[in-house]
Amino acid sequence: MKVILFGATGMVGQGVLRECLRDSRVGSVLAVVRTPTGQRDPKLRELVWTDFLDFTGAAEEFAGADACFFCLGVSSFRMSEADYTRVTYDVTMAAARALADASPGLTFGYVSGQGADSTERGRIMWARVKGRTENELLRLLPNAYAFRPGFIQPLHGIRSKTRLYRALYAMVAPLAPALRRAFPRAVTTTEQIGLAMLGVAERGYPRRVLENRDLTTFGDRPGGARA
Repeated sequence: MKVILFGATGMVGQGVLRECLRDSRVGSVLAVVRTPTGQRDPKLRELVWTDFLDFTGAAEEFAGADACFFCLGVSSFRMSEADYTRVTYDVTMAAARALADASPGLTFGYVSGQGADSTERGRIMWARVKGRTENELLRLLPNAYAFRPGFIQPLHGIRSKTRLYRALYAMVAPLAPALRRAFPRAVTTTEQIGLAMLGVAERGYPRRVLENRDLTTFGDRPGGARA
């Protein structure tokens, strides 16, 4: 597979990139970034792009892609709805429309969140915006899927860029394996998300919106939870 990845420097994106580079099903990864990741791998190439609301001129880079894994996102904490919509909805749709034109048959995997509001009318701002983004993607691309992870345990030395989340993960880390066993519908890992996205890109899935419990069906790599 030729994979295009957005959000490669974020916590989830780092996990997805790791699984792509380790997986024999992936021949190449194009990471679309604002700043270089600093990683080096024969499979990895980076496209440094400044305006994530306008991908004019990227068609040649996006052509022939088999899958796009869109892991770019921000916390809604202290953000206005307008600002959160610009980052969450506008940026995602700008990329999706450019990819739909360049590679209309590709699989588009969008990392959303548990509790996203498909009605777009709920009281929780971030959930409405995520739900709207999911809905538009599913209308635009016939092979689009929304992934709704719950609590995400970072593995393999991956860390969140958000200070609050780093503190939370540090506190929860000793309990994470037990929480995953006790609450498989609510807890997943960066590794599981990557494997789930690769599995869906390879063979599809019966539902286009995958809840946290769906992600666990793709399993871990041997020893993943202990790494």
